Amino acid sequence: MARKKRRFTTFSLSFLDIMSCGFGAVALIFLIIKHGSDHDIEVENQDLSAEVNLLEEEVRFGREHLVLARNTLDVTSDELADTQGLARRIIEQIEEIKGNIAEIDSNTEKQDIKRLQEKLRKLEQAKEDLEAENKKLGNNVRKYVGEGDRQYLTGLRLGGDRILILLDASASMLGDELIKVIRTRNMSNRVKRGTAKWRRAVNTVSWLTAQFPQDSQYQIYTFNTGFQAAIPGTEDRWLNVDDRDQLDKVIKELDKIVPADGTSLERVFNAINGMTPLPDNIILITDGLPTQGMSRPRQNTISGKNRRRLFKQAVKVLPKNVPVNVILAPMEGDPFAASEFWKLAMETQGSFLAPSRDWP
Repeated sequence: MARKKRRFTTFSLSFLDIMSCGFGAVALIFLIIKHGSDHDIEVENQDLSAEVNLLEEEVRFGREHLVLARNTLDVTSDELADTQGLARRIIEQIEEIKGNIAEIDSNTEKQDIKRLQEKLRKLEQAKEDLEAENKKLGNNVRKYVGEGDRQYLTGLRLGGDRILILLDASASMLGDELIKVIRTRNMSNRVKRGTAKWRRAVNTVSWLTAQFPQDSQYQIYTFNTGFQAAIPGTEDRWLNVDDRDQLDKVIKELDKIVPADGTSLERVFNAINGMTPLPDNIILITDGLPTQGMSRPRQNTISGKNRRRLFKQAVKVLPKNVPVNVILAPMEGDPFAASEFWKLAMETQGSFLAPSRDWP
């Protein structure tokens, strides 16, 4: 018998398989496209987060170091102000060379450019050396600031291992004129200590102590008819300059002294011979020749000739080979004082100065 032919239908199993595969392919394509988009967004978000974290870290670092940067800027500004005076000339030369380098044509030989750069480097090094030297020289043991900025005492010898300052504390230090001295010596001690001439003398001592070498020693005597150390009880000792508290105490003790009585250079010069070891530099601050020797005069007045004799008598007892630097505040009625003290300074290889009234 003949076999019956199979009937054809559109919803057979093979057709359904084909449709299922097609839908699966579409779903797979959709998932692939969706996954790629999410991945791109995630990568982009990660990049932005990293940049934000980096910026936040930089802001935090900047805030932490802001105070340190400000302090460093203040210190740098102070150091720059201190060195501008010494470095101005070198800076001008540096700017001049920089200008020359800027004007060099592009075709200029490389050797010339290197030569100018080397010169610039040396000038900058010289500037740094000057700044370092300025800090070293400016490191005084004390600070003294006056009303002016003029350097009156150029040439005064301030060095030495043992420096002795002799400050005249006689009644004549109360004024520049005899009538002012007579009027002031009858006033209160507070007025006497505040007279312009005596304040200049104390300020002179303060200025001198600010210039002492740090590794030296010193002593300060005040004298009239007698003498005493600025710090009582230290007459036989040399004091160390690097003891700043003691040096400040000396100036405070000088502020308590009241000028009085006459002047005996012979007595204080004799005291120098008793110092062990002897000073190698003497600075004498006075206003005239002595009015007595080792004993009190019989009369209340003394002539210029006798004052001159007393001075020469006092000079004979000075130690030999010790320079005497004289700072004189001239007093009227004593015409021989300037010439005699000048000769003393020259003979001992010291210096003689008569500063202006507005110093220091």
